[in-house]
Amino acid sequence: MELALSTHLFVSERLGSHVLDQILAAGIRHIEIFAARQHLDYHDANQVRDVAQWFEDHKMRLHSLHAPLYADFDWGRSGSLPLSVAYLERRHRIDSMDEIKRAIAVAEVLPFQYLVLHMGLPNEEYELEKFDAALTSIEHLKIFAKARGVQLLLENTPNELSTPERLLEFIHYSRLDDLKICFDTGHAHMTCGVQEAFEVLKDRVVSTHVHDNRREKDDHLLPFDGEIDWAQTMRDFRAADGKFPILFELRDHGPNATGLPRVVEVMARLENLK
Repeated sequence: MELALSTHLFVSERLGSHVLDQILAAGIRHIEIFAARQHLDYHDANQVRDVAQWFEDHKMRLHSLHAPLYADFDWGRSGSLPLSVAYLERRHRIDSMDEIKRAIAVAEVLPFQYLVLHMGLPNEEYELEKFDAALTSIEHLKIFAKARGVQLLLENTPNELSTPERLLEFIHYSRLDDLKICFDTGHAHMTCGVQEAFEVLKDRVVSTHVHDNRREKDDHLLPFDGEIDWAQTMRDFRAADGKFPILFELRDHGPNATGLPRVVEVMARLENLK
């Protein structure tokens, strides 16, 4: 089983060798970078080159990049619109696509395999017209990403556009039959349940976001700190035909709750579940 970590845990810090060295020292060699500009400013060629050099020096390849959620440095607190590929208003949709393309372009210097993409905003309601808007965006982004060796992954998120059933509906509706999924345990737990969601999506899952909650908030807790049945979840993961990493996407709840020593301890506990 391949264990991996998202730099979401360090998203309030500027990404550099001091963060990446900590992750590597913990024995974790498979990494997803969260493309928030206060963390990885993908507009900043110098920072991107520095991070790319670290991966090259350590003979590691970046597993994935999480698409940005905002174009600013404070996640919308200054009033900027969140990014979405499903905006009905064309200019907002184009602005979002352009910003996501800037993040994908990182692959020209720092190669990575997958871009993880949300479809729609938190709690967004379903409309068929939003499928059409998302289709236009995703077709464009797929072509841009493919030219840079990157594959798009859609993530199940807590909104009506990105439930497990709706993601499959979108794939069939769009005829983008090669689209794959990043399966998020915390988001699944907040909606229909982890086992139910995974059963729907398992044939398309090629990566994961693993975290826990109590079904009330998207807390991004360590496994076993919420209410997910991890023994059953790991049995389901192991039984799936595809091979995918168990990639922890955590929020920083302080050194005692989510410090790297505890993360490694929980990774081992999860791996040892029967």
